[in-house]
Amino acid sequence: MGTLTSILDIAQQALMTDQFALNVTANNVANQNTPGYTREVVNFDTEDSVSLSGGSQSSGVTATESSQRDRVLEQRVQQQTQAVAQSGALGSALQQVESIFGLSSTSSSANSSAVTSSALGSAINGLFSSLSALEGNPSDTATRQSVLSAAAGLASAFNDASNQLSQLSSSLNQEVSSDATQVNALTTSIASLNAQIASTSPTGDAGTLEDQRQQDIAQLSQLVGLDQIATSQNGISLTTSGGALLVGGSQSFAMTTTQVGGNTNVMAGDPPQDVTANLTGGDLGGTLQARDQNLATYSKQLDNLAFSLGTAVNQQNEQGIDSNGNPGQAIFSLPPTQTGAAALITVSATSPAAVAAATTGEGSSGNDNATALANLATANTVGSQTATGFLASFLGQLGSDASAATTENTGQQATLTQLTTQRDSLSAVSTDQEAANLTEFQRAYQASSEVFNIVNTLMASAINLGEETTVS
Repeated sequence: MGTLTSILDIAQQALMTDQFALNVTANNVANQNTPGYTREVVNFDTEDSVSLSGGSQSSGVTATESSQRDRVLEQRVQQQTQAVAQSGALGSALQQVESIFGLSSTSSSANSSAVTSSALGSAINGLFSSLSALEGNPSDTATRQSVLSAAAGLASAFNDASNQLSQLSSSLNQEVSSDATQVNALTTSIASLNAQIASTSPTGDAGTLEDQRQQDIAQLSQLVGLDQIATSQNGISLTTSGGALLVGGSQSFAMTTTQVGGNTNVMAGDPPQDVTANLTGGDLGGTLQARDQNLATYSKQLDNLAFSLGTAVNQQNEQGIDSNGNPGQAIFSLPPTQTGAAALITVSATSPAAVAAATTGEGSSGNDNATALANLATANTVGSQTATGFLASFLGQLGSDASAATTENTGQQATLTQLTTQRDSLSAVSTDQEAANLTEFQRAYQASSEVFNIVNTLMASAINLGEETTVS
């Protein structure tokens, strides 16, 4: 009877184990489309044997579940996600800069057609065309007025481009604040999950709690570059790529923002410090790169062009004689230095007579200074380059930067796809595999139930001393 009882217990244990395995399979199938869910597998283990009457008897089988995850591969996916998000944010910002200057992803930004098709290039050419016309008809009031109109158009083009760059910078500032808010929500959640995992599964797989934590980290990787460190009690510590602490155990450390020189800067760590210059990765890294590196450079170049061209025109006009016989005055109003010149340049001359077409001794109908003004089109007025040459180089660099960001993002996306496929081959739910597991566990359950029925029949027969009875 003792042996039959043991077999009955083993059969019962097998039924419970097979039912557990079926439940795990059902849970996998139910969560196959749940974001961040990691496939659970069943691990079967033999129960400890017991000694009875000098013999060793097994007490059956048990089953446990564990998540199929590779932490190293998960981190590689997260790191690649950070790189993709950064290049994507940078590329998006640069495409907006391209649109400000009339460029597109398919245009060749360094050729002459791209320069003339831009509003700024057209305005520069318009000014020099009006000066050429003045050279041929220096005493005509309407022609002089055309010069002032063209100068006003150029100043307006500079103002518009500068204002649009400033608006884009403001938009990027708002993006920085938004990203910081989202980072704080996720780090708070991750710290809370660290605490739950430490209390429920400090030494082993925490199942869905770890899935939730990994999903939060994946979302966080879209926002900012991270370094991840495994800690005691199955925890995770997170810092920015520059080392500022975001999550330590069950405590999170919030990002804050502060205004510095008109820009939104990021404070992080314990104690909080300005980490703006050290932030890379994610949308935040790309946004800051676009704002603090690319846009800052483009704004300086635009100011340089406005200040240099405006100064050259002013200086040449001041060397001539206006239609009233007086020394020429400045055509453009400019700031003392090139800083902010594109935003501040205006036309200071109010009368057509202020255009100094003649030189001393020529009389009001002279055109020597008009010729000199027109020749500025081919003079090196911006360093060692002409105004249109400088603009062509500027647009060429802008187009190259935008193209490089797009190309880099495409390559990084391909790498991320490969890494994600690798991870999913291990961690994602395969309906084919689960169907096979379901069949296997169902058959095992049926076999265990047959053993249970046979032992139950034998026990009933033994109890009734071999008399045939109906087992109920």
